[in-house]
Amino acid sequence: MGETNMRHGIFLPPFHPNEENPTACLERDLDLIVHLDKLGFHEAWIGEHHSAGYEIISSPEIFIAFAAERTRHIRLGTGVVSLPYHHPMMIADRIVQLDHMTRGRVMFGAGPGLLASDAIMMGIDPMTQRDRMAEALDAILRLFRGETVTKKTDWYTMDGARLHLLPYTKPHPEVAVVSAVTPSGGRLAGKYDLSMICVAATNPFGYDALASNWQIANDVAAEHGRSMDPNRLRLVGPMHLAETREKAFENARWGFERYLGYLNNNQPRFIVPKGEDPLEWFVENKYGVCGTPDDAIALIERLQSKQGEFGVFLQQAHNWADFEATKRSYELYARYVMPHFSQANRPREASFQWCGDNRDVFSAKRQAAAKAMFDKHEAEQRERTHAEPARPARGREAW
Repeated sequence: MGETNMRHGIFLPPFHPNEENPTACLERDLDLIVHLDKLGFHEAWIGEHHSAGYEIISSPEIFIAFAAERTRHIRLGTGVVSLPYHHPMMIADRIVQLDHMTRGRVMFGAGPGLLASDAIMMGIDPMTQRDRMAEALDAILRLFRGETVTKKTDWYTMDGARLHLLPYTKPHPEVAVVSAVTPSGGRLAGKYDLSMICVAATNPFGYDALASNWQIANDVAAEHGRSMDPNRLRLVGPMHLAETREKAFENARWGFERYLGYLNNNQPRFIVPKGEDPLEWFVENKYGVCGTPDDAIALIERLQSKQGEFGVFLQQAHNWADFEATKRSYELYARYVMPHFSQANRPREASFQWCGDNRDVFSAKRQAAAKAMFDKHEAEQRERTHAEPARPARGREAW
């Protein structure tokens, strides 16, 4: 492996327990993005949700506008905008404005909407969401390209719609679609030449679907005379790291069961057998990592073995641990996992080895150089002594 230049980031739904102060939670999410920016993470994707209590960011665009002001380098993506909930022109306008305001750091992630409760509150039949996503995405991409769009569907109308402000990024910001288990994301990515975010890559069902969904994307792309770029494929998985596995488990017990309870409250997906420890069961069944940087490396290499090359690994932000331990987890990832895949330390390792292999030669030359300097100094002192005139006597004799 090594043809792609792997990048690293987070996928921030976020998950905040109901007993915490929501205002403080949002501020902490912003602090986390600042922390990741300083650590050198490449990107962060921020979700959109409207119900169920934990995932309290309703507008990723507003969050990104705040985060962009506090950061310098990290790219910021909508992870994702639920297209059926919005008129396509409003989405296109907001993303283009963010593209200008962030000087090209924004990315546009699109999806159908995850929570059925969100759709039902808006009077949207969840059965229609994937089709509506496709209808909206087609219009948004045309608007990004500067086209004039006239289109009527059963849920939106455009009559000569066009953007009066075109994207800062040419031809437009990076666009990504989510993919979990169904083929819908791969089909859209292949049709429109888009990036893909596999949000369930470490879930056994999502893991098994990785290769097939990527193949679907490639097959559809080939029908349109293109090929998919693995550098634009992102895989998502949860992990918490510490110096030891024991410490990681101790940290994660702070919030893991609340996290699992929230997910099962929406849909019973993680049924822990009676009598088993939920966190140990989760890790043993490879839903995610709770361990050391070496465990994180092993997970990503396992994904590479399954999928082949991919461009970005995104940690699912989950609040298993308190904030200090969470920040420490990301720090360990940046210190040890990121350079493993970028191979940033290979020249340093080679230089260390070369110096060690030639230690005796270099030491002898250094000692010879030092001896030569001493010899030169002593010779100059002797010459100065012989060349100096006799000094006058001190005191009365000097007169």
